[in-house]
Amino acid sequence: MERHFDAELKELHKGILRIGALAQEAIVKSVEALTRRDKTLAQAVIVNDNNIDELELEIDEKCIDLIACYQPMAGDLRFITTGMKVNAELERIADLAVDISQRVLEIADKPLLKPLIDIPKLSIVTQKMLRDAIDSFINKDMALAKKVVLCDTEADQLRNRVQDELINDYMSRDASTATRAVPLLLIARHLERICDHTTNIAEDVIYMIEGKVVKHHPEKLKNGDKCV
Repeated sequence: MERHFDAELKELHKGILRIGALAQEAIVKSVEALTRRDKTLAQAVIVNDNNIDELELEIDEKCIDLIACYQPMAGDLRFITTGMKVNAELERIADLAVDISQRVLEIADKPLLKPLIDIPKLSIVTQKMLRDAIDSFINKDMALAKKVVLCDTEADQLRNRVQDELINDYMSRDASTATRAVPLLLIARHLERICDHTTNIAEDVIYMIEGKVVKHHPEKLKNGDKCV
């Protein structure tokens, strides 16, 4: 029975990696659709979300079956229950990539309000945080999970920079720019929210490994930890 359980855990690993890869791909394509003004690519992200939704349900069912059939204890139980949380966060992240794509469809046929500088930077931070969060879960890497939590501040700062520029330099000076500025503002917020969900994953990983609750309390991390 133990061999069967180990094999099932490996399948859970693969499932989390798969939905994580799809979520990352959705982010990349949604931002690429923005930079290229590509409505076809944006629409593809929206359509593919159904596959991610179905995979989330499959992984959730697998986690429940593992608990019901094998009654795991201690570390294995923590890993499975954390896997359920990670799975849900990744599905929400993919939903936010859909939101980005929908905003792209709103502005793809309009002249670009300004050169895209900080949104692509925020996208890079977002993608790295997500990749590191997934790796920290799969490899039970405490240091990597802590780094993800601490990097959320950088995402907040970039979101704020986009928001301040669009509101103060454009919308407040010329109300007619709102139809092009608001979708960009929302895209920045969607990316920042992805970072929040990614931080949730990292916080759950820290609890899984160490039993320490750091959700909403990053100050509980050691002084030597930093985002690099």
